[in-house]
Amino acid sequence: MSEHTEAGNTGEMSFLGHLEELRKRVFRALGWWLAGTAIAGYFNAWIMNKALLGPAIRAGLKLQNLEPFGQAFLLFKVVFFSGLIIAFPMISWEVWGFVAPGLYAHERRWARWVTVLTTFCFLLGVAFGYFLLIPSMMQYINTMSNPNIEDNLATSEYFSFFVNMLLAAGLIFELPMITWVLSRIGMVSDKLMVKYRRHSIVAILILAAIITPTPDPVTQLMVAVPLYILYEISVVIARFNFKKREERA
Repeated sequence: MSEHTEAGNTGEMSFLGHLEELRKRVFRALGWWLAGTAIAGYFNAWIMNKALLGPAIRAGLKLQNLEPFGQAFLLFKVVFFSGLIIAFPMISWEVWGFVAPGLYAHERRWARWVTVLTTFCFLLGVAFGYFLLIPSMMQYINTMSNPNIEDNLATSEYFSFFVNMLLAAGLIFELPMITWVLSRIGMVSDKLMVKYRRHSIVAILILAAIITPTPDPVTQLMVAVPLYILYEISVVIARFNFKKREERA
């Protein structure tokens, strides 16, 4: 019995077959992104004025456009980025749909959960970045501003900062899922993570300082503390997977 037969496939897919499947998945993912973009385009006024500009407005900061078509380009970028977030669950599903045929039957079962939990962790990270991280940074800028200097932020720079913070937060919250996958295939163990816990704490503090563009220690701790909690959760996940592997052995 071949590996693919055990995984539930009728035969091994050819190289061209893999390319064709990849092409279909990429086009489907782009289709989901366009669908998400269409939804974001319909609600563009709310997304632009409430979601994007809200943190700066609430912090009392003013934004200014410095380019002839700056506002139009900003709207396009906001709509496409929002469409990506909306479509992220379905894009993740397409990615795992391409990977699944090469997995064993028991691997497919947890791969489905990976799709769901990966989406949940990413969106949780985006929510953390939007509701806690970005407002604290905006407030810090407002607090530290000189009364003789007016802070007028360029919209393009503000958007880049906004997107970078959301993506960074979303990717950081994927740490438990990355640990789950790596521990499932035996590349990471809980003993290894415990052994290098102190080194990881130093790395977390350095990463928090790099991610946060402000020197505010409170903001840096707001990043470092969740990162450390996620690391400890990852240790528990790795320990659970190690026990499962021992039971199967």
